[in-house]
Amino acid sequence: MDLSEDEYRDLAEFRRQIRQFLHFSEATAKEHGLEARQHQLLLTVRGLPEDAKPTIRELAARMYLQHHSTVELIDRLETTGAIARCPSSDDKRAVWIRLTSLGHSILRKLSVAHRTELERSGPELARALHSVLLHAKAQNEIVSR
Repeated sequence: MDLSEDEYRDLAEFRRQIRQFLHFSEATAKEHGLEARQHQLLLTVRGLPEDAKPTIRELAARMYLQHHSTVELIDRLETTGAIARCPSSDDKRAVWIRLTSLGHSILRKLSVAHRTELERSGPELARALHSVLLHAKAQNEIVSR
């Protein structure tokens, strides 16, 4: 089964909207002296669910990165003073990653900028996603008949 021309256009527009936001995110991180992945790591640490432990393994899994790539990101952020390694409160052999006050400050600035950008561009992104999902729903209804 193939997609209609409208479905291809909708997917292309959705992808364009995602890429536009990612471009904004990358440029904004760079303006604050970070790589996009470093920003993502700070956000991942800060945004962990209450039941998740801020271990390298957990962060790597949430960022879809290899363990060694996550360690490299942590090393660079630790050098800048944005994060720190601490012994786990549960297991002294384990290491947890936490944001420092500098890390909190940088992340706050980036997060406010991202929220502002989403307020601006989010409606178009939502429309593009909605259009893709409408086509998918219609196609599923046709197939299930």
